[in-house]
Formats: sequence, C-alpha cells, structure tokens
Amino acid sequence: MTVFNGTGYPVQVSQRVCSPRSCLRFLLAVFLLGTLVAAGCRSPGQYREKADKVADEIIAQKQQEATGKTEPLEVERPSDILRRRLIETQNLPVSSTASLGTDRLKPIPHWPKDHYPSGLAHSSDANIPIDPNQDLKISMIDALQIAARNSPEYQARKEDVFRVALALDLERNSFRSLFAAGTDHALVTDTANSETVTTATNSGSARMTRLLKGGALLTTAIGIDLVNLLTQGGASSLGLNVDASVSMPLLRGAGRYIVTEPLTQAERDVIYEIWDFERYKRTFAVNVVTNYLNVLQNYDSLQNNKANYISAIQSARSSRRQGDAGRLKPIDVDLAVQRELQARQGWISAGQQYENRLDSFKVLVGLPADARIKLDPNDLEPLRQRGTNYVEAMKTAYKAAAAETAPAADAEVVLAPPSKEDAGPYEIDEALAIKLALENRLDLRVANGVVYDAQRQVVVAADAFRAGLTLNGSARFTDNDDDGRLSFHGGRYTAALALDLPIERTRERNAYRNSLINLERATRSVQTLEDQIKTAIRSELRTLVESRESLKISAQSVVIADNSVKNAKMQLDAGRLQIRDLLDTQDQLLAAKLGLTAAIIRYRTAELQLQRDLDLLTITREGLLQEFSPGEIKHDS
Repeated sequence: MTVFNGTGYPVQVSQRVCSPRSCLRFLLAVFLLGTLVAAGCRSPGQYREKADKVADEIIAQKQQEATGKTEPLEVERPSDILRRRLIETQNLPVSSTASLGTDRLKPIPHWPKDHYPSGLAHSSDANIPIDPNQDLKISMIDALQIAARNSPEYQARKEDVFRVALALDLERNSFRSLFAAGTDHALVTDTANSETVTTATNSGSARMTRLLKGGALLTTAIGIDLVNLLTQGGASSLGLNVDASVSMPLLRGAGRYIVTEPLTQAERDVIYEIWDFERYKRTFAVNVVTNYLNVLQNYDSLQNNKANYISAIQSARSSRRQGDAGRLKPIDVDLAVQRELQARQGWISAGQQYENRLDSFKVLVGLPADARIKLDPNDLEPLRQRGTNYVEAMKTAYKAAAAETAPAADAEVVLAPPSKEDAGPYEIDEALAIKLALENRLDLRVANGVVYDAQRQVVVAADAFRAGLTLNGSARFTDNDDDGRLSFHGGRYTAALALDLPIERTRERNAYRNSLINLERATRSVQTLEDQIKTAIRSELRTLVESRESLKISAQSVVIADNSVKNAKMQLDAGRLQIRDLLDTQDQLLAAKLGLTAAIIRYRTAELQLQRDLDLLTITREGLLQEFSPGEIKHDS
C-alpha cells in the first residue's frame, strides 16, 4: 500500500503481520483519531440535553438541601401555553412570530437543526378550552396556574435558578480531569536553494489536566508524529513523547479551604437562588390573588354603580311624573335628573376602571392585554358571605340599640378599643408572629449566609499577604532509542521551587480592607432586614385588626343606610321629605356597599400577606396556594 512519510512523498510499504511495535502504533493512532472523531461528532442538541441533565441533577440535589423536598423545574416553556392559544384562537394581532414563541421563529443561516429537544411537555393550562366566540372565563385557581406557566417574570426566575446550576457545574469542572486533543499539519516548500525541497509535518497531541482540591495541578501530555506512527517501517522511533508535570503551592493559595473557595461559593449560590425563588413564588402568588380580588372588587363596584344608575333612572322618572302632576317642585325634579346624570357618570367610570384593572391583571399573569377574558365573580361569594354575616349581626345589634334609651349627651364617654372576640384565625400573637418570621424567612437565611460568605472572603484576602512558594516538577520521555522503544530510563526530570516574596502588596492590602468593609455591610444588612421584617409583621397584624373593624363599621353603615333609604322613600311618599334627602341616602347606601366589599377584600389580602411574610405559605408545582393552619402552631413559652 502507499503512505506518505515526513517528506510528503509516497512510500510503498509492504503488508506484513503486525508486530508488537506496529500494533502499538496502530492502537495509539486509532485511540487518538477515535477521540477526535467522537468529540467532533456530538451535535449542539446533544450538548444542550447534557447541560439540561446536569443542571436538573444539581437543582434536585440543592432543592433537597435547601427545602427538604424536590420538584421539577421546567425551564423550557411548552409551545401550547395559554397565551399562544389565545392569540391564535381569538385572532389577536401580533408584531411578529416572536410573540408566539421561539419555535415559530424563522431559522437564520447556520441555525442548529436540533436546537430544541424533541417532545416538549404539554402545558398544564392546555386543557382550558377556548371558544373563539366567547370570553374565556377563568377562576382564581385557573389564574394561579396560568400565571405559573405564562408569566415572563416567573419564567425568568426559574431560568435564574437554572443559570446558577450551570455556573456550579462549571466550577465543579475545574476539579475534574480535563482532556484536550488536536492535530497540526503543515506543508513547507523551500526554494531558497538550487533544489526545491517540500516537507510535510503532521503531529498530534493529547493532554490531561487535573486540579486537586489541595491545590496541586497535574498535567500529562502525549505528543505524536502521526506519519511516523502510521508508517510501519522506515524510522526506528515511534514519533512519540510523553510529558508529565505537577505544580503545588505551599504557602499563598495553598490548602483545600483557599483552593475550593470559588466552588464553595458556587455551591452556596445555588442554595441562595433556590431560597430566593421559593420566596418569590409566595410573593408572586399572593400578588396574583390580590390583583384577582381587586379586579372582582372593581367588578362589584361596577355592578353596584349599575344598580345605582338603574335606581337613579327610576327615581328621575318618578320625580318627573310627580312634577307633571304638581306634587313636586321643578327644582326637586331637576335634582333627581341631575342625580341620574351623576349615576351614569359613576357607572361609566366604574366600567372603565374595571377594564383597566382587568387588562393589568392579564399582563401580570402573562396573557395578552387584548385577550377576551373575564374572571369568575363566584370567587367573591365566600368573602361576600363573611360580609353578609356581619350585616346580619349588625341588624340585630341595630334593633337592640334602637330599643334602648340613649345616654345623656353629657354622660361620660368610654371608648372601647378593638377586641379579640371576633378576631380571625391569622390574628396571632405579635411575639409569636415575629418569632415565626425570623425562623422561616428565606431571605433572612440568605442574608445570614452572605455574612458567612463575607467572612470567608476575609480569610482569602488575608491569605494573599503570604509569600508565594510553589513546588514544580516535570518529567519527559521520548522513544529515541535505537530499537524504537519508549524508554523511561532516559527520561528528563526537572524539580524546581519558586519563591515570590510579599514585598509589593498594595492591591492585596486594599482588597483585604474592602473585604472587612463588605463583612460589616453584610452584618448590617442582616440587622436591617430583621428590623424590616419585624416592622412588616407588626404592621400587617395591625392591618388585620383595622380591616376587621372597618368591616364591622361598613356592615353597620350598610344597615343604617339601607334603613335610611327605606324611611326616606316612605317620608317622601307621605310628602314629609324632600327629594334631595332621598338622593343623599341612596348615595350613602352605595358608598357603604362599596366600602363593605373593599373591607372584606382588604382583610382577606392582609391574611395572605401575613402568611407570605411569615414564609409559611406553600406553593405547589402548579402555582397553587396552600395556607398554613394557625391552630397547629405551638408557642414555646
């Protein structure tokens, strides 16, 4: 057969049985070429899937450490999320295919064909049916699930966890055995002399590097003359050389604690990001519920304004008929008509406010603002029932109070502070609430972790003041024996000791001083966060009390205003009252009803906000809320 030697000219080589030396050449060549081919044949999609697998394993491991449980973290959004289906089904306008997802983008030149892995999972909101001819009705549970799948902010926070997991993998990679291989080929033509000489050089190399956690850096390299290795004759050597070296710091930068500091920080960063994400999920879920209830509050306001407008129209009609009959003065008729106009303005304004709030909510959960959606008003019924119970209780109290003789005007006034008799289940003891918050707040755990990180950075900065003393050693072996065998007896060995005296250390001095400042700042951050937590908990407990009292007062106002409207109508029919008085009582009734709804929702959101800031809310994988039971809490005295 024909091969090329180092000069680049073909050489005829006879075929014969493979000798041990030839077999060694062949196996080395196959190993090197196989390594290169295997490394070069892996596709971008395979690299992507490998990165996903590594990150998922790290996240699962760190979730167990951080929260004591694991749950999948889907960093890849399914293609059939509700946002996209709404755009397609309701034929909503978009600026480009980017609004539908990356899988709808037109590939650019050289775009990897297998960029996305096959078989993306279906979205959990894919089972929500969409009728193109009707508004999509969603409940509060639907809203939480939709937000967890469609919100761009929620998705970005999941990606943040994924990113720090990849960063940890990169730090871990620094302490793995790292392999590199390649080949060099050159064809050199020399025409300087009378005879033109063309020389071909072909070589390959493979390298392995390993950093030990104690600080030692091990390197092994193999160099190969490919043509000499593949030609089974002609030369007496294999064209092979082996280098091995070790470098170990003995003073500055030595020791597992210093060497693995970047790895330690990367490990902790994943824990921090998982805690931050868990805290964010609670905050986000409460925000979704709060905004959902606020939209329903606006819807309730719209319905009350609508009923008020209808009542104003009826009152105006009745006033005009009585005016035509001469039973009302023209000025009273004009007042009724004026109130009808004001009621219309209130109805229109309430409708616009409802639409604006609904659009904001749709954007919050990741849906298009122009999507035709309506919320389920039945989700307000459990809260309305609470208000109805208060109204019924106030009716009974009102009748009892009306039957009693009022005290003299100059009698001593005794103010009754809010009581705990009808307190809600989450109006817990202040000291217990603060204790629970300090024990469970994940952001406080992160802040305390940062203090420990800052302490380690002080140690690392102080280590930089030490002298640098590095032990280096190397060995080189070549197959330059006459018989072509690789000899370890004729190797070249080197041992060296490098000393770097700590003379100029201005940069290190300033870095050390800054590390101490950073430690002080981290400590103050913990103190500040503790004060903020205590302030927030105390404020939210007061908000619960205030909202409960406001709810009771609003219920009383509804009872009084309703009685006033009834009495005013009877007095007006009897001719003992002016139309202005009836209109005033109707306005007071509308304001009382709106105030009652607002107080109910404010109390409910205050309960959720307290649980959020105690970090005792549980958020499921689907984004649903699981509230804790205050009765299960034991106060250690």
